[in-house]
Amino acid sequence: MPRKKQYRFTSESVTEGHPDKMADQISDAVLDSLLSQDPLSRVACETLLTTGMALVAGEITTKGYVDVPGVVKETVKGIGYDSSSLGFDHRSCAVLTYIHNQSPDIAKGVDRDNAHRLEQGAGDQGLMFGYANDETPELMPMPIALAHRVTMKLAEVRKKKVLKYLGPDGKSQITVDYIDDIPSKVSAVVVASQHREGIDHDTIKQDLIKKVVMEAIPKDMLSSETMFHVNETGAFVFGGPAADTGLTGRKIIVDTYGGVGSHGGGAFSGKDPSKVDRSGSYYARYIAKNLVKAGLARKVEVQIAYAIGVAEPVSVMVDAYGTNAVPEEDIEGLVLKNFDMRPAAIIDQLDLLRPIYRKTAAYGHFGRELPEFTWERTDMASQLRDEAGL
Repeated sequence: MPRKKQYRFTSESVTEGHPDKMADQISDAVLDSLLSQDPLSRVACETLLTTGMALVAGEITTKGYVDVPGVVKETVKGIGYDSSSLGFDHRSCAVLTYIHNQSPDIAKGVDRDNAHRLEQGAGDQGLMFGYANDETPELMPMPIALAHRVTMKLAEVRKKKVLKYLGPDGKSQITVDYIDDIPSKVSAVVVASQHREGIDHDTIKQDLIKKVVMEAIPKDMLSSETMFHVNETGAFVFGGPAADTGLTGRKIIVDTYGGVGSHGGGAFSGKDPSKVDRSGSYYARYIAKNLVKAGLARKVEVQIAYAIGVAEPVSVMVDAYGTNAVPEEDIEGLVLKNFDMRPAAIIDQLDLLRPIYRKTAAYGHFGRELPEFTWERTDMASQLRDEAGL
């Protein structure tokens, strides 16, 4: 159904020091450690963080070895929790581990010998979505793209000591006004950042607007009517796991498209790419982004669904929201012809058996055109455009 001519849409992002994102980064750091030793590791790693403690649990089958306490402490240190004054300190946090082998029943559905590797089944049933639109150069919805820019800038000014009093925990929220389905302006900016004790609210508000928001959001998207809300409780000294329990997989909308489009419900972090929650979602984004880049539609959502132990998807759907330049059934035909959605084929095409995942675990899995993020490539766009006759 088409949207109203004028509407507002809001998306949020959180910094790497947010407790849920800390949990994601720890889970993916464990995964990376194992993939660097054994690319065929089967990993489903979950992390829980609270005051002074990290609990790492899950199912892992691997030829490698990971020093879980060491990985946890190194990850926490890298994020910036290096002092008890922040409520969490990598040197003193306790680490508990409860890890066992992957279920042999699941393994039977996934494992194949080399001769039949491409028939590797999906690691679970599930439905995955990928999305792209032409609102930003990275083909992401503008609200989530700008929200990520703000949280990344928060981290930058903290780490470079531009604002020495900031702590690692923080959030942003961006509201964009749309006219005729096109971004018009940013109507509201919400920012919250942990800070050292003794910094007055006016100083924090002025600094964050000037040195974070104004640097992260294009000036032509701001106006005299834009509302700014900064640390509206007045103080944010108590942050991180000491203030809020963190869990792997609890920021899946931050990880994806900020609430635009649909979400299958599966989290990404801590899962090796045999789990289609991760690899299928990455591939759906790859397909959607190439379709938009090819000019076949201004916005596209792709759904892929799997049955456990079965290689071929049980369904594939493309929705262009009425923005398509050719019939949607033609677009679906191009997708089925040009994209091999079997899990092993996805892993091969996107080169997913590499230790690349900790980078994904903060500031979004999509829209960041880094060399490791192969699902952000648009190398199929020209072929799709030619085959569509555009």
